[in-house]
Amino acid sequence: MNLHIWSVRSPFDDPGLASAAIGALTRADAMGLLLSPVTCLDESAIEGLETGMAEAGIGRSFLAELHRMPCSDVARLSTLLEKISEALDQSPAPAHEWRTLQGVLGVELLTRLLGISGSSARRYISGSRSTPDAIAARLHFLAFVAGDVAGAYNDIGVRRWFDRPRERLDGNTPAQTLGDEWSPEDDGPRRVRELARALTSSPAT
Repeated sequence: MNLHIWSVRSPFDDPGLASAAIGALTRADAMGLLLSPVTCLDESAIEGLETGMAEAGIGRSFLAELHRMPCSDVARLSTLLEKISEALDQSPAPAHEWRTLQGVLGVELLTRLLGISGSSARRYISGSRSTPDAIAARLHFLAFVAGDVAGAYNDIGVRRWFDRPRERLDGNTPAQTLGDEWSPEDDGPRRVRELARALTSSPAT
């Protein structure tokens, strides 16, 4: 993951703008769209967000508006970054997400969570075969789950998290709770996502 904020520069010291910017950057990072490390929340971080989204073909109209908008317009910029976060939520980017999740989870765990064979995954990763929409949706979902978990654990911890029983999942592991032929809208995956999101606020997950 490339998002490690150590400092903040004006106007991103505004709480509302900082929250909106970190929200968009966190999503982009989980999707593998931040192409270089981001350590300071400033205009260069937003430029990195623009670059990654443009490469993935996401939010072209938002990016055009973002490019024209001065960072000093805090209220408008906050609103636009919130819209960008929503666009990222709704825009699977398998070419980037395969690369990122392969590095964090490894092919064996990733294919097991997705419910596909290793040979299919290798074809999708290499680009020799297009990722089906249903698999792209699962991949996108896992990118955000892994991104949330990575806020608390290193890569080894992220991998182990999926196979550890959790009380909030009725004693099942996140991998078991996803089930077979799952969709992000299913009850099990939604519970897994909620558990991952809770990591930063509860040590008991």
